[in-house]
Amino acid sequence: MPRPIVAQIDRSALTHNLDVVQQLTHGARTWAVIKADAYGHGIHAAMQAFSHADGLALIEIENAIRLRDLGWKKPILLLEGCYSSLDWHAAAEHRLSCVIHCDEQLSEFEAMPLSRKVDVFLKFNTGMNRLGFRIDRARDIVTRLTLHAGTGDITLMTHFARADERDGHLEALKLFNEGTAGLPFARSVANSAACFDFDRVASDAPTGAGNDSVRPGIMLYGATPFTHATKSAASLKLQPAMTLLTEIIGVQSLKAGDAVGYGGTYVATKNERIAVVAAGYADGYPRHAPTGTPVLVAGSRTRLVGRVSMDKITVDITDIPLARVGTLVELWGAQLAVDEVANAAGTIGYELLTAVGSRVPRRIV
Repeated sequence: MPRPIVAQIDRSALTHNLDVVQQLTHGARTWAVIKADAYGHGIHAAMQAFSHADGLALIEIENAIRLRDLGWKKPILLLEGCYSSLDWHAAAEHRLSCVIHCDEQLSEFEAMPLSRKVDVFLKFNTGMNRLGFRIDRARDIVTRLTLHAGTGDITLMTHFARADERDGHLEALKLFNEGTAGLPFARSVANSAACFDFDRVASDAPTGAGNDSVRPGIMLYGATPFTHATKSAASLKLQPAMTLLTEIIGVQSLKAGDAVGYGGTYVATKNERIAVVAAGYADGYPRHAPTGTPVLVAGSRTRLVGRVSMDKITVDITDIPLARVGTLVELWGAQLAVDEVANAAGTIGYELLTAVGSRVPRRIV
């Protein structure tokens, strides 16, 4: 019998969340971001759930090719572009759109004899200071690219560093709009957080700019893109797409003064019942989650106690008298928001979802 932990993936929730994006953005072209194996949900399930997206966007070219093998015929965008000449040839062969974000990539693209034209997303830096050309070079870079015979359609893009903060994207948007004013190309600026302010994002576009496309990521999986607690996923009408389920595999009865787990970091203050649960950091449960992190046992809210180990956690079930070996445990998902667990562990929902281990089976529902 397999170990009881499973990540249950709700495909209808994925589709619902994409519908939310398209309602917010009034039919703007939607690139559903499925990097990191669709944020831990599996690219095949995501491909099926996002069938009405205009395209899929990811980092890994091997998964882009896999999407073609699985039957995806719509556009695919490589968000970091190509890393080698072999990638450029594969991009042309498999009809992949590519980000170009630096002079080295641009020069390699210009020198590459390809079998067909490649659609290009030119990425500009507006304050993130990771990837992207300086925004004051926009006209020169665009001119250079339009002169290259291998260039297909051009889209101008940037990535916001602070869209999760109130009005945090407006300065970067202003820089982008000023730097690209008069360039008659499609634009792609809105990530998940900016999709919730799409009306302002779109209305500020310079005259003559092409249509916007959006690149939602975390919101598609039912987690909030905002750091402030006032905008929970539920308040944004998003549905959790992954529920991480497991079971109690052992029960210990403690007396006051008994310690739990490695290092004895939790000490019982009275008679307590402690459940041993089949989940640990090798499964993707955060090792740094402290005592008090919420857990659901048989639908009742309780807390993690003691240190997370590789394969097990320990949970207080003193006030859940019916809990026993085999009782269902939800670590996050349908009834317990992944963002709440992440906040308790001092991290973000993105990390928890993408960290779920390969040994945890995914069950599509």
